Amino acid sequence: MTMDDENDENMYRDLGHDGSRDWSKDTGGGVDFNEVLPVHSLMKKYHFQYEPQAGSMTLAQIAAVRRKADPNDIESFFRKVQKFCLNSVDKPFWQDWLFADPSHFLTPENLYHIHCEFFDHNVKWILCVAKEAEIDFCFSALQPMTGFRHFHGGISKLKQVTGCAQCDIQHSIIVVSADVVPSTVMTAVQALMDFRYLIQSPQINDHNIKRISAVLAEFHANKHAITAAGLCRGKDNKPIDNWYIPKIELMQNTVPSICNTGITMQWSTNATEHAHITEIKDPARSSNNNNYDS
Repeated sequence: MTMDDENDENMYRDLGHDGSRDWSKDTGGGVDFNEVLPVHSLMKKYHFQYEPQAGSMTLAQIAAVRRKADPNDIESFFRKVQKFCLNSVDKPFWQDWLFADPSHFLTPENLYHIHCEFFDHNVKWILCVAKEAEIDFCFSALQPMTGFRHFHGGISKLKQVTGCAQCDIQHSIIVVSADVVPSTVMTAVQALMDFRYLIQSPQINDHNIKRISAVLAEFHANKHAITAAGLCRGKDNKPIDNWYIPKIELMQNTVPSICNTGITMQWSTNATEHAHITEIKDPARSSNNNNYDS
């Protein structure tokens, strides 16, 4: 065991993994020692069904690392705090906000958490199990419709896909791939598609909440078929046999977030993304990309 390994083991012991630490003395609120486990450990323990990472948990993790590393030594501090999937910020801006909790005010965002997840994972699963040429041909053969993008060259070679393009692919992906994808895999993909559409509803009541939870549970009940077929790919396109995928893991936070802060559509970043185009990209294209300060 190296010195760093021994120090890390001592730090985890300080966090109460052996149950010996009395958190009520350190935090003034009696934090359960399970709350300060690293996020990946929670994922293993609860299989995506764990409590939100409360602000008290994050502050406790930072405090434990501060006892072992100087925050001014950025490299050392970052190595330690990375064990808890945190960055090197040692004084979060919200730490003094009364009743504020990141698990509440950091809400799901449809573009990155929902639509990007679809193209980064769901589409890749389908392209992996089916021939790219076949899927591309099916998309190119679809009847063009006003208001929807027609993918005349298919979807497998798309780059820098916008949110609008992702939505247009979602409209047809199930029908296009239904005959070439195993039924269990298709059930999992269809469940995520239902989840995606349901949470975008402008009004969500208790009945909708139950439906959203049900389709997400259906995905988890069938996701084993995806890993069994080797469709989840990681670095160097190698199959992976776990579900440590942040965008999919974040889906379990959607229902609690809707109950706490309302529908997800109100937190859309479409307006700011569009402003980035009109205020940054378009002026940049009209310049010579030189003499920025003149």
